Amino acid sequence: MTTNVQFIQPLVALVIWSMVMWLWMYITRIPAITAMKMHLDPKAPSGEQMSQLPANVRWKADNYNHLMEQPTIFYALVLSLAYLGVDSMLARYAAWAYVALRIVHSLVQALSNIIELRFAVFILSNIPLLILIFCTVRAVF
Repeated sequence: MTTNVQFIQPLVALVIWSMVMWLWMYITRIPAITAMKMHLDPKAPSGEQMSQLPANVRWKADNYNHLMEQPTIFYALVLSLAYLGVDSMLARYAAWAYVALRIVHSLVQALSNIIELRFAVFILSNIPLLILIFCTVRAVF
């Protein structure tokens, strides 16, 4: 069995994008906290203080959290495909399509947060994810 590194490339791209969103979150959050002269209380319920920040600041954090949720399925799938040595053009295109759609989703959420558009992009991102699931199941069984 030969590892196919072509599946690692989109994985690394999404990890890099996740860190871009992490950085963007703090580049906007810290100045907002400072401008509001917010006293960070460790005893406050989770999320209570951050809910006081302007919406356009919170959107970046919300998106970063989203990048820590469903993409974990993507990571498991592409690592499985790479480990199994799968050489599928369809799966490679699906992996890159998933990454591209997650980046678009991030930009929609971080810049305008138009929920209908964000939801449409999220639904579209599930198509390449389903293709990756199909390719992985086919390789395993």
